[in-house]
Amino acid sequence: MSGANFSLFLLAAIVIAIVPGPGIFYVTARTLAGGRRAGVTSTFGTAVGGLVHVVAGGFGVSAIILASAQLFTALKLAGALYLIWLGIRTFREAGKLPPQQISAGGAGRAFQEGVAVEALNPKTAAFFLAFIPQFLDPVAGHPAWQFMTLGLISVALNTFADGIVVVLASAVRAHLVRRPISVRRLRQGSGLFMAGLGISLALARRPSPA
Repeated sequence: MSGANFSLFLLAAIVIAIVPGPGIFYVTARTLAGGRRAGVTSTFGTAVGGLVHVVAGGFGVSAIILASAQLFTALKLAGALYLIWLGIRTFREAGKLPPQQISAGGAGRAFQEGVAVEALNPKTAAFFLAFIPQFLDPVAGHPAWQFMTLGLISVALNTFADGIVVVLASAVRAHLVRRPISVRRLRQGSGLFMAGLGISLALARRPSPA
């Protein structure tokens, strides 16, 4: 890949990483609901889920899924229902556990859920397949490896942006953690927000073929 082409990709990837999207909103909700540790592990989880799409895209699996209306719908509904379920569970658990217990005990669960949420999101697959091929160099050969390399860079930038969001969201939460009613409302709002993301995913349309 030429230096100019890579520089253009890097600039575009940075801009996309800092523009708020579903991933940032999800990590924010997880941080507000469970604290910094839950937010950090959730960020790593979504990064792993993103890498699933990068590898799948490199080997053409994502293209097959997006080309099939049935497969796209099945993946979309699975991801949407999972997010909605997470939101409802977060809402229902809002007043049952103390803040320190959720922060200490929910980190592993937050990682696993982050992986599942991102891996089951066909919009992430659609993004990678629409964005990365524009910067591949056909002369350089090995397009699958080019795709996965650029995808890895994109995921790393997104993860860095999510990390900054976790720091900011945890700072906001720290001001409210000593007020049980505020924390409960914060968790309930985070649950509703995650459920809303699930509904938006359920309404997503399959990208039209070029």
